[in-house]
Amino acid sequence: MHDLPPLARFGGLLATDLRDVTSDPGALDSAGFWAVTADFEGRLVCARFGDVRPDPVPAPVPGAWRGPDSDRWTSSLGRDAYVAGVRRIREHIEAGEVYQANLCRVMSAPLPEGPGPGGGADVDALTALLARGNPAPYAGTIRLPAHGVEIATASPELYLRRSGRRVESGPIKGTGRTAADLLPKDHAENVMIVDLVRNDLGRVCATGSVTVPELCALEEHPGLVHLVSTVAGELADGAGWPELLAATFPPGSVTGAPKSSALRIIEALETAPRGPYCGGIGWVDADRGTAELAVGIRTFWIDRRTPDGPRLCFGTGAGITWGSDPDREWAETELKAARLLRVASGANDAYANDSGRTVR
Repeated sequence: MHDLPPLARFGGLLATDLRDVTSDPGALDSAGFWAVTADFEGRLVCARFGDVRPDPVPAPVPGAWRGPDSDRWTSSLGRDAYVAGVRRIREHIEAGEVYQANLCRVMSAPLPEGPGPGGGADVDALTALLARGNPAPYAGTIRLPAHGVEIATASPELYLRRSGRRVESGPIKGTGRTAADLLPKDHAENVMIVDLVRNDLGRVCATGSVTVPELCALEEHPGLVHLVSTVAGELADGAGWPELLAATFPPGSVTGAPKSSALRIIEALETAPRGPYCGGIGWVDADRGTAELAVGIRTFWIDRRTPDGPRLCFGTGAGITWGSDPDREWAETELKAARLLRVASGANDAYANDSGRTVR
């Protein structure tokens, strides 16, 4: 496992030659190219690389990735527990404690050990498979085995984009197989989260600068569609990465509104830490004053701390409102997971078959 050298891959760039690793967000305002991952629970890892060059995601190499058996996936919340959680959130909404809350579950499966560097569990090789089977605008790899970070993401959602003092966020709310699946509930949920993101950015942006260039735009992705909005603003004088992350993290689209109430409910109902899932994953070029961090959805990571050997993990969830149907919300979590689990498990139909599959 430790034979695999550190690297990061985002947006057609490959970063190697690891120089520094820190948990200080202030480092992102210094110099150099940084790969960044922030767990939902707040653990931040910033890795500065000395060599950054154009390098498209390579074609999958046979044997570089050995995924888990497709029937070995388990979930931190089974169907009954998840449905009960949706009903509990609706009770919180009825009591006026929250308007919307995301309910998520973490799935995992044992990774088979293979020969060679990484034992057939190279997350960059998984990124190559995802690029072929589930292309995404914010796809990438962060591979820092010695620091407990091995992530392959196929995220479709922008958490923060930065160009100089301008910042943008692209919250997703509303998911279906086709546009016809989207309900008025999905549009209302999106608008609710846009208000939350506007408020978050307003805490660190110049007064009057926060705008909504796009509201509830329809985006198509492999096997499903999303409603996506854009919120933008100009950072206030004196605000840098520490202030920006403190004001906006965790991302509003994967917490709920009001965020503080939603976080309390999430902690009470979810039975496993989300880790990289629903956090932030991406890159910061401090020299150029640019950055692109994705919301850590459609994201795989390897956990090597488990007593029974390394496990591949993946999170899935749904936003719950008063209009939520518990069974429909469970089905949405299945829809979001099905295609990617097939890709990661190396199923023969991973690139053609979009039908859902129930996991244990």
